Amino acid sequence: MKINFPRHIIYSIIFAISLIIFAVWFSTAKLIPMGKEYRKNKIELKKQRADLKRYEDYHDETLKMYNETRSKNRHIIEAFDTKFDIEQFKKDNKKYFINLAVTKSDKFKKEDWYEIYDVNTTSKIKSPVNFYDFLDALNKSKWIIGITFPINFTKDGELIHSNFKMKVYKKKSSDINSTTDK
Repeated sequence: MKINFPRHIIYSIIFAISLIIFAVWFSTAKLIPMGKEYRKNKIELKKQRADLKRYEDYHDETLKMYNETRSKNRHIIEAFDTKFDIEQFKKDNKKYFINLAVTKSDKFKKEDWYEIYDVNTTSKIKSPVNFYDFLDALNKSKWIIGITFPINFTKDGELIHSNFKMKVYKKKSSDINSTTDK
């Protein structure tokens, strides 16, 4: 008895067997190792996402603190940007003294953060109360000013002469970052 199969069935059987062999080889040689690598990469991705989330939270928290601090201290930031004007300073503080003389001091080395001025004043008072009022007014001025010690008071009859040095702080000249982003 002779079994006679048509050619297209023999080709189909050979194709099916080769397809099964290829599928088994592909899954064992390629997919299973790639699956292990995929699981490792998936775990690594979860770690990186957790790190990214932590860094984003830290960034948001820091940015919020920065913006709050910047809004609270806006007048200080603006004071650093305000150029010191001797004539405006004299005009604002002339009411505390009979005579107010302000000159830029050249004796000290040049600093980037502040400029030093010599201030000589004359007041007609029996006590230095006007001077303390002047110091209170400096705290409310549009500049950041520090009075350095010693402050010398000399009495001449009813007049009190005072002499002191004053540091006017400003934005560092080499600073290229603007702190007044608007």
